[in-house]
Parts: sequence; structure tokens; C-alpha cells
Amino acid sequence: MSTHDEIKAEEIENLDIEKYRDKYSEEGLWEKIRKNIAKIGVKVIYQALLLFYVAQSPNCPAKVKAGIIGALGYLISPLDLVPDIMMGIGYTDDAAMIAAALAIAQVYITDEIRAQARAKIADLLGDDALAHLED
Repeated sequence: MSTHDEIKAEEIENLDIEKYRDKYSEEGLWEKIRKNIAKIGVKVIYQALLLFYVAQSPNCPAKVKAGIIGALGYLISPLDLVPDIMMGIGYTDDAAMIAAALAIAQVYITDEIRAQARAKIADLLGDDALAHLED
């Protein structure tokens, strides 16, 4: 891991994700995904969809849901640690934030939630995109 990655990981760990909760909306999430599919990548979009569906689950505790909404708000927000427009690295901090939220939400991801996320990927990107996913 490079020094840049280590600093970035530390910055992400110390980031106040709560301030991004107000950036979250379902419409904003769909718009961000549709406009940035190639830049974000299938894997991160799938992970974001897993989080989206977990947050809608009645089994998801409020604290976990708050973290998910903060992470999805961070993805939607154009203002974050690494600007999304930076070619090649613009979504790395977003991906790290989604991965961190996924780690806390992992126990609430059911086969039904995976199926919902996979169906949405197929709907958005076509069935071929499913080949790029690992559960």
C-alpha cells in the first residue's frame, strides 16, 4: 500500500459521514448511478445497491441505516475527499466509503437483498454486467 493510500484511508476513517446524510435521496442515487456508470464501476454500483436495499429492510437497525445513508449520501455528493471528476481516481474515496458501510451492514444482507441488487444491475446495465459481480 502506498503512502497516498494510507493517508487516504486515515482521512476516510476520520471523516464525519453524518454530514453527508442530508445529501442522500433515492432519486439522487439513481441519477448518480445512471450518469456515472462507467466511472463508478459495476462492483461499486452493486455494493451501493446492496446498501440501498439493506437500508429498506425492516431488519436493519437505525444505527446501521444511518451509516448506510451517510455512505450513499457521500457517493451522491459532488463534494468529497477526492473530486469525482479526477480521471482514474475520482471514485476511489466513494468506493472506500461504500466498502466501509458494507462491512457494518454485511450481517443484514440476505439472499433476497442480493437478488434485488442483481436484478437492478441487470435492469440498469444489462444481464452481461452480472458476470462482473462476486457476492
